[in-house]
Amino acid sequence: MIRVNIKNNHIVITGHANYDDYGKDIVCASVSSIVITSINACLRFDSQSLEYKEERDKLTIDIKSNAEDIKLIIENMIYMLEELAETYNKNIKIVKEEDR
Repeated sequence: MIRVNIKNNHIVITGHANYDDYGKDIVCASVSSIVITSINACLRFDSQSLEYKEERDKLTIDIKSNAEDIKLIIENMIYMLEELAETYNKNIKIVKEEDR
C-alpha cells in the first residue's frame, strides 16, 4: 500500500500500491505522475519553493514557500491523491497529521 503522510509543510510518500506487478501498476503510475508533475510545477514558479528527496520506495517533500500559487499546486496534488485513494482504497492511504 502507498501511504501519504501529510503534516504541515512536510509530505512523505512511501510504499508500493501492489495493484499489479511492478512496472504495470496503474495506481503507482498515477501517484508518480501526480506528485512529479506537482513538484515540477512548484519548481517552475519558484526554484526554492520546496526541497524533495527520492529514496527507494520513499519520497519526502518539504515545502519552503508560502506563496499562494505554490499552496494551490500542493493542495491540488493532495486533492488528486485523495480522489485516487477513494477509488483505490486498498492501495493508497492518505494520513493528515495535526500539529500537537
